[in-house]
Amino acid sequence: MPWSENLLPVRMRRVAVVVPRTGLRGALVRVAEAGCVELDVAEGLEPGPAARRLHAAGGHPGPPLLATEPPGADGPAPVTAPALLKGEAELEERARSAVRQGEVAALAGWCPSGAVVGMADRLRGTGAAFVRLRRPRGVEPPTLLRGARAPRRASFTPLVSAYGTVPYADLDPSWPAGIAYVVMFGVMFGDVGHGALLVLTGLLLWRRAPRRLAGVRAAWPFLVGAGVCGILAGFAYGEFFGPTHLLPVLWLNPLEDPERLLIAAVGFGALLLAMAHGAGAVNRWREQGPGWSVLASTGCAGLAVHLGLALTVLALATHRTVPATAGASVAVLGLGLTAVGIFRTTAGGLEGGTETAVRLLDVVVRVGTNTLSFARLAAFGLTHAALADVVWRGTAGLARHGGAALAGAAVVLVVGTAVTFALEALVAGVQALRLEYYELFSRLFEFQGRPFRPWYVKSAGPVPAGTDAEVTACSPG
Repeated sequence: MPWSENLLPVRMRRVAVVVPRTGLRGALVRVAEAGCVELDVAEGLEPGPAARRLHAAGGHPGPPLLATEPPGADGPAPVTAPALLKGEAELEERARSAVRQGEVAALAGWCPSGAVVGMADRLRGTGAAFVRLRRPRGVEPPTLLRGARAPRRASFTPLVSAYGTVPYADLDPSWPAGIAYVVMFGVMFGDVGHGALLVLTGLLLWRRAPRRLAGVRAAWPFLVGAGVCGILAGFAYGEFFGPTHLLPVLWLNPLEDPERLLIAAVGFGALLLAMAHGAGAVNRWREQGPGWSVLASTGCAGLAVHLGLALTVLALATHRTVPATAGASVAVLGLGLTAVGIFRTTAGGLEGGTETAVRLLDVVVRVGTNTLSFARLAAFGLTHAALADVVWRGTAGLARHGGAALAGAAVVLVVGTAVTFALEALVAGVQALRLEYYELFSRLFEFQGRPFRPWYVKSAGPVPAGTDAEVTACSPG
């Protein structure tokens, strides 16, 4: 697979299942078992017998099962389990959605490109053909991110899917967004000891997650990654369960040099915003072509405004006139392109000009506020260091009295560390998520896509392995 493919959602193909009417049920059973095809379902269908019986049974709890025996001459075989009825109701719905022409039935849908050959092999014994179709004009394929259904592969996909569905044409930002998240977390949670505890928690969750925590097991890459970044930041700050002076300060002490930490945090945020603008420009190009990529406030025009203002501020701070003039020129050019892009989306005239001016002002204000928002990395990093310092001072103060005070010092250290760890981990996690969603993702996406929802129903029979990794990737379980 070319490396560039890893930056995109799984490629989808428009497909059709064409089968003799007598073999429709058998073909649908195999499609349902594979869990790799999203079939189109007709709207407004009347409920079938299984659906009516399911409704009368009062619901459909539990995982669905699919009856693999065809109905007898007197109608469907007696079914008592609501889960089994659910599978039958879904099968009926797909069967009744099929387009029939004489003795042939067909259903259209979507399938990952890498799973098409495997699905064709699965259907061969039913007499069905798995046909590739052209994508309908103006129809956006559903989106399946590469890590969404691969639990064995450490992935930051949940970070993106919790925000929304990536449009099919856009870049998949899972890995860059995940790396940015754990780095921001580490800056706010910089402590070698606390980071090591977080790594240990993540590894335990990965290897020996209790059954009741199975739902959060997918979070282990975040915990390990955030812990590693916290350890690295801890070495930079010289902190090991607080300022215990067991480690040298390799970069700065947050409590003694907060200004430098603040400048570094804002600079790091400006870099992340520039990268988000660049990815947004690529997305606008893939969505609507180069013209919109150049004019969009989340594309090249917005990137020019951001870089121009950043260069201007930096040059003025260092008293350099020429770079300041160049930066201002780039920013003005970006604002001009943005104005053209905004005006094209309005009704025109005086009303359109007024709307353009207001939205331009919003673009400039957001560049400043979004960049300064990254100052919270320094603020909460400083808070973390201050709390750890309080715990350590209390511990050291009691320990100096010796005797029974040593027990009190141990209690202060353990309880204080636990409280600081839990509180700061929560705060850093929330703040990093806020920066990810509000500052970065708002430049990546202008709309949301539609998630790929393959039809999958368990059956008692074995499920043959696919011929491509993407077959496994889109199969549940």
